[in-house]
Amino acid sequence: MSKATIAMIAAAGAATGAAATAAFYSMRKDAPISPAATTTTTTTVSTPTRSGPPAPVAISPAVPKRVSPPLVDPNGLFQYGFPGPVADLRPAAALTSSYDRRTRNPAWVAEHITPASVAIKDADRKNSIFAEDFSIPEKFRAKLKDYFRSGYDRGHQAPAGDAQWSQEAMDETFLLSNMCPQVGNGFNRDYWAYFEDFCRRLTGKYPSVRIVTGPLYLPHKEPDGKWRVSYEVIGDPPNVAVPTHFYKVIFAEDGGVGGKVALGAFVLPNARISNDKPLSDFEVPIEAVERASGLEFATKLPEARRKRLCQEISCSVLVREYKDRQKAFLSSDRSRSPTPGR
Repeated sequence: MSKATIAMIAAAGAATGAAATAAFYSMRKDAPISPAATTTTTTTVSTPTRSGPPAPVAISPAVPKRVSPPLVDPNGLFQYGFPGPVADLRPAAALTSSYDRRTRNPAWVAEHITPASVAIKDADRKNSIFAEDFSIPEKFRAKLKDYFRSGYDRGHQAPAGDAQWSQEAMDETFLLSNMCPQVGNGFNRDYWAYFEDFCRRLTGKYPSVRIVTGPLYLPHKEPDGKWRVSYEVIGDPPNVAVPTHFYKVIFAEDGGVGGKVALGAFVLPNARISNDKPLSDFEVPIEAVERASGLEFATKLPEARRKRLCQEISCSVLVREYKDRQKAFLSSDRSRSPTPGR
């Protein structure tokens, strides 16, 4: 999907949201304000006579208002459990993620890389294996068999290459709760890998880089002129949704307290992408990612601290040198698993 299409979706959502908000506040403003309920106490005073003491003051007690019990109690359902939605939050050494039980994919995965973290090479992906995340209830869990002969790679959201500073940290990136089905040739093993390398290279300029990655399920316009969301589901029985797109939101920090943050938001289709495609073609407003994902990323970051990443640096991928390393990684993965993934 092009930047123009995503921006159009964002704008449409903004218009709808603004109309709803305006209607809500208009209703609140015009609605009459009901006076607060008051309790009246009646006091009767007798006129004193000259021949005796004043008559006692008689106070009538307030009569409590009878309140009828509600006809229904929808919240009574919660005695049996809260339906949800439930997001499984998983904090780990190299990442923090929120798992979407409906799609069997993470909703978002946050990671942090620094010049020091990417310089350490104490882990080897040959020692890591793909594994199911047993912290997720079995009926909501993505399973290894779902990917078997599916035609899709098990695509890391937080890449293993960002966790080479610890074998344990790298192992955690191989749990399926950090995976989504991704097109292999031309995407997961190529352009997406170059994009991940681009993020690591940011540490050459910025002392702290924070990245949020996740799947999207975007609508497409069909021949009848209507927009629909359609995606494949893999597994037998069908279990794991195949995203139509993926996003990355990047926070490149200058390292100072209250300093500037270079923001970049990108949306890539889950499809083959030509190596000569400029990365800047996939840059979108951060609001477009928020409306498409239902998430918010920078609500506490003031506009005064924000910069646009692609105005600060050249947003481009390197293909040649990195591709040779990827082929070596993939050959080791193929020898250990029926379905390659990064």
